[in-house]
Amino acid sequence: MKIKTFILTGIFFLLFSAITFAQEDSLAVERRGLTEAPLPDPGDYEPYNPLAPAKAAFYSTILPGLGQAYNGRYWKIPIAYAGLGVGIYFYIDNDRQYDRYRDAYKDRLAGRVDEFAGRISLDRLVDAQQFYQRNKEISILVIAGIYILNIIDANVDAHLQQFNVSEDLSFKPNMDFNSLTGKTNYGLSLNFKF
Repeated sequence: MKIKTFILTGIFFLLFSAITFAQEDSLAVERRGLTEAPLPDPGDYEPYNPLAPAKAAFYSTILPGLGQAYNGRYWKIPIAYAGLGVGIYFYIDNDRQYDRYRDAYKDRLAGRVDEFAGRISLDRLVDAQQFYQRNKEISILVIAGIYILNIIDANVDAHLQQFNVSEDLSFKPNMDFNSLTGKTNYGLSLNFKF
């Protein structure tokens, strides 16, 4: 019995001494003087610029895509020009078709032979002119809409670049299984960290 107590005491002493020796501060640094280190440079910090959204919108108004370049979102420039290009393409195509049917209508009224003679009636020529005229107007609206969206995108993007996005404020949807009722609970959680 004494031997067991002696062995247990010895093991306890060895473990306790090993733990106390392991508690030395490995990060301790000697201070040689009272000089203070300079404050770290805040790498990504940019001061708030209240005119940045207006400047980005103005640039996009002058030349579509220039506001996106000002914001550093270069990948949006081809999207803006593709949208404008598609609208312009359809406007030109609808204008050609409108002119074609209008010329055929004028030729038929003047008694000349047109390219649709015998295939399309006079009423259908009028309907085709109205159809392509409406498509031309829709193309103009699409071009204007994409141009305005380009300006709004540059403005909003410049606003959001100055918005503080940190982990101190989070908004998370969550889903929890209620074991009492056997149903799923849905909810939203808004967390503030100070």
